[in-house]
Amino acid sequence: MTTPTDREDRVLQRIDAFRQRRPRLRDTVVTLAHGAGGKSSAALLDAVFLEAFRNPELEQLGDAAALTLPSGDRVAFSTDSYVVSPLRFPGGSIGNLAVHGTVNDLAVSGARPQWLSAAFVIEEGFEIAGLVELVSDMRESAHNAGVDIVTGDTKVVGKGAADGVYICTAGVGVIPAGRELSPSRVRAGDRVVVSGTIGEHGMAVMLARGDLAFEADIDSDTAPVNGMVEALLAAAPATRWMRDATRGGVATVCNELAQTAGVAIVLDEDRLPVQPQVLGACDMLGIDPVYVANEGKFIAIVAPDEADAAVGALRSHPLGANATVIGEVLEQPHGVVALRTAFGGSRIVDMLVGDPLPRIC
Repeated sequence: MTTPTDREDRVLQRIDAFRQRRPRLRDTVVTLAHGAGGKSSAALLDAVFLEAFRNPELEQLGDAAALTLPSGDRVAFSTDSYVVSPLRFPGGSIGNLAVHGTVNDLAVSGARPQWLSAAFVIEEGFEIAGLVELVSDMRESAHNAGVDIVTGDTKVVGKGAADGVYICTAGVGVIPAGRELSPSRVRAGDRVVVSGTIGEHGMAVMLARGDLAFEADIDSDTAPVNGMVEALLAAAPATRWMRDATRGGVATVCNELAQTAGVAIVLDEDRLPVQPQVLGACDMLGIDPVYVANEGKFIAIVAPDEADAAVGALRSHPLGANATVIGEVLEQPHGVVALRTAFGGSRIVDMLVGDPLPRIC
């Protein structure tokens, strides 16, 4: 006779099997949801790009590929495209994002960023003065991040074929000997650390579009995180894994990790650092701040005995004053992210299909 415990175990096994399946591509055309970093993006990536280009490095699905040179030295290589609208917003511009985004992808992969490339797709009629301003933003951002832009390309397309300008950057960084960050190193009991307040970038861009009936004093958090990453790794050398919480925010990053590492992640709502004005804007729009994009913050999974040191190191950096532990890693149920609410309950934090804030990076 089947006991209740047996039935419950079978249900949990089916749930685990379902949640560990990657989303399937059922669409016949590309939609904005496919570029939002959620389930639709994952389905497109799996069915089209990963299927065509499959290799061991790509299958890691990291923000940067960790590559071993013939000399034995290891480097990280990353690339990204930026299509934000509007091009300039409180706290930054597409030029800042183009540098910071690639620098940050390299940094959270454990590399020390060194060199960038920059390619521009410019719409006919775009003002030269505006282009000069964006390039100046890139120059300043590269200087602040300690990287050089060493090669690039420029293309011009017809009027109406682009939203002013698109920027594509790629970057190379050197991975110090002995440094390894991987989902496979994540263990039950590890702590989830965020490097600062969340949600500023997505809200700043949303409000800058001028489509909403309210205003708020919110600046994008766009910034290079490589300095914070180095401070954290020096103080917490057993750090398991890191990822910058861009498209899809903290919730998407945690879901990707939970599914890849085969663990559960529990976040504490009352520990999430959110500026009051960001929280107010999210409440008015009906958006959960854990899904809102950041461009100067990252999530780190650290060993429990190094959590205090990690937070202390981040808070000692000018960009990490609000760093804190926001949750922990559990062994079960695999692939699940949950949020302990301020009322003592809990809820599942799933990955979205699309994104409530399109074109923000």
